[in-house]
Amino acid sequence: MRMPNHFPFRAGCALVMLATLAAAVAATAAAPRLPTVRPEDAGMSAARLSAIDRVVAQGLEAGEMPGCVVVVGRRGRLVWRKAYGHRQVEPEPVAMTVDTVFDMASLTKPIATAASIMLLVEAETLQLDDPVAKHIAEFAAGGKEGITVLQLLTHQSGLIPDNSLADYNEGVEKAWEHLYALKPHVTPGTKFVYSDVGYLVLGELVRRLSGDDVHKFSGQRIFAPLGMTETGFLPGQSLRRRAAPTEQRNGRWMRGEVHDPRAYRLGGIAGHAGLFATTDDLAVYAQMMLGRGQYAGVRILGEKTVAAMTRAYPVSSGRRGLGWDIKTGYSSNRGQSFSPQAFGHGGFTGTSLWIDPQREMFVIFLSNRLHPDGKGSVNRIAGRIGTIAADAVTDGYRPVVRTGIDVLRREDFRRLRGRRVGLITNHTGIDATGASTARLLHEAAEVKLVALFSPEHGLHGTLDTARIADGRDRATGLPVYSLYGASRRPKAETLSGIDTLVFDIQDIGTRFYTYISTMGYAMQAAAEAKIRFVVLDRPNPINGTDVAGPLLDEGRESFVGFHRLPVRHGMTIGELARMFREELQLDLDLQVVPVEGWRRDMFFDATGLKWVNPSPNMRSLTEALLYPGVGLLETTNVSVGRGTDTPFEVIGAPWIDGIRTAGALNGCGLPGVRFVPIDFTPGASKFAGERCGGVNIIITDRAAFRPLRTGLEIAHRLQTLYPDAWTVDAYDRLLANRRVLELLKSGESAARIETAYRTDLEAFARRRARYLLY
Repeated sequence: MRMPNHFPFRAGCALVMLATLAAAVAATAAAPRLPTVRPEDAGMSAARLSAIDRVVAQGLEAGEMPGCVVVVGRRGRLVWRKAYGHRQVEPEPVAMTVDTVFDMASLTKPIATAASIMLLVEAETLQLDDPVAKHIAEFAAGGKEGITVLQLLTHQSGLIPDNSLADYNEGVEKAWEHLYALKPHVTPGTKFVYSDVGYLVLGELVRRLSGDDVHKFSGQRIFAPLGMTETGFLPGQSLRRRAAPTEQRNGRWMRGEVHDPRAYRLGGIAGHAGLFATTDDLAVYAQMMLGRGQYAGVRILGEKTVAAMTRAYPVSSGRRGLGWDIKTGYSSNRGQSFSPQAFGHGGFTGTSLWIDPQREMFVIFLSNRLHPDGKGSVNRIAGRIGTIAADAVTDGYRPVVRTGIDVLRREDFRRLRGRRVGLITNHTGIDATGASTARLLHEAAEVKLVALFSPEHGLHGTLDTARIADGRDRATGLPVYSLYGASRRPKAETLSGIDTLVFDIQDIGTRFYTYISTMGYAMQAAAEAKIRFVVLDRPNPINGTDVAGPLLDEGRESFVGFHRLPVRHGMTIGELARMFREELQLDLDLQVVPVEGWRRDMFFDATGLKWVNPSPNMRSLTEALLYPGVGLLETTNVSVGRGTDTPFEVIGAPWIDGIRTAGALNGCGLPGVRFVPIDFTPGASKFAGERCGGVNIIITDRAAFRPLRTGLEIAHRLQTLYPDAWTVDAYDRLLANRRVLELLKSGESAARIETAYRTDLEAFARRRARYLLY
């Protein structure tokens, strides 16, 4: 099941709000703008960027817009800042300038409204899962009492896109009465329906909770601290004079006057539209978002807030952020070469802003495509410009994610100064440059690395034996105590002279992968010895959102099941450590050095980090994703591909008919996966040298693929097709859930089995929530 997202803003959030308020008081119009440099100085190609000129020229020639301004920024500097065409063509031509003021239209939603809502979340004034009616009682009418703030932010409220303009003809008060009387168009939470109505309500929510409308609130809390003096609702006369007009209203050109008719009838201030800005101001805002909520020493949003706003929330038509678009049917203005972490938005008037944290860049495209006749179209143009800008990066890009060791190194190992350290690690314990954590701690000033401890597969991750002996590390000369030998926890004598145990190993997100057991046993030993335990956190490579599979039966804890977790736990190693300490009641000084830049929806290939096989048979991200479901089979008389080039991507046995099995599995309609009948001969492990019939498991859609459902379906088909050949009771060794085993043996379907443990999984979700860091 996909766990609901949790937002750990409470700790320190009041301090963030106070800091923002202080910044607002101290800010002046002299806040620094981003400097302009040669593209090459920011790792981009001027020659490649010049293709922007051609794309814009084609748009101007086709009459898609009278003019536009394009800005590209990278690593805190502008590399492209150019005006094209005309600001207006009627009643007389006026050339476009880079300081032109534009009607942002729906860019209002993320930049002003969603950001204001998140500031209220930081202040603990509301929570994302609050029903809106908790704060606006009138909103409950018409069956809307259960609609949450989160659903409004992600356009999953079930509300219609727009209500009738006639609802606004009797004044503002009556307009809100009509809005509150609306009924959901579809069941809330089930479908993505882009809704201006939802953001109108969010704007009103800002007013109800803060006492200020979204114009005043965003101006004081966001734009003023950033020195964005050319951004806001209801621009003054000096800004209106250089505003780009759109169409005519009542015989006059709309210049500095909101184009959206509903926002206009509400006085020009609304949660869905009404904001005006320049490219220079938007560049500052974009850099603030790239700075994880901070710009030029001024913090606007907390780092966790920015992470929550820009992570991908699955919706029926793709992925959305909180206020931001990520990848939906509205993403035609998104550059094709942007990374999966890119987020952005467009506006009806011809505006677009996309920000790519992985490439450390942003692209701003502002036009007044509606001038003079309302017929222009620019989304494709903006998307092509984004692609050109992303493709102009010449120096690659830094990993978007920093692991715990990267953070520790950046801090100059401050947390370990003066400590005598024992390091539990293996070959996966490396920083972004590939330097081993062992070497880094050995060479760090004021840190005394005393000993190394290695898990299953040894210090170098190459051994696949039942027991590993102690040894000595050639690189550091330090003793290496095996935690996969005669003992699987540090002995008292090996901890002599150590006051801090540090853990740095890459996990793969599955309960029976033994590195988390090694950590758990070491935490118990550290608690007994009264020494500190520090976890250098790493991403969960198969994402931190999806949680699946039955929980371990109480009392069946073992080295392949250290704690009562589901098979796929959706947690990082640091979050698991927090859970272990609390739920095992360990009297332990635990510190977690968190990763930076990771979002729960990320798979490992989105982190920018180098993949290192965490164990000899875990050779790819695909195999890690298959492992929770396929790995359960390997204690039975089925080969899971050990001894082949693709472990966990194939299963088979001498008694399996591959064609029959593939046909049965493909007939199930499992999402995101297909099965191809094969024959193979393992070179080692189970059935070594024997010809096996079986299937090759091919993931066709990673977003839809469900490893545990697939694994249970395979087990169900083995039980029904080969009841006399398959050793079903051995399946429980890693499953460790007798109820599920009995259901499987009785012939129950995979869907029925999943239903049987759903309540346990929901209870785990509640347990898990308190330990999440991201």
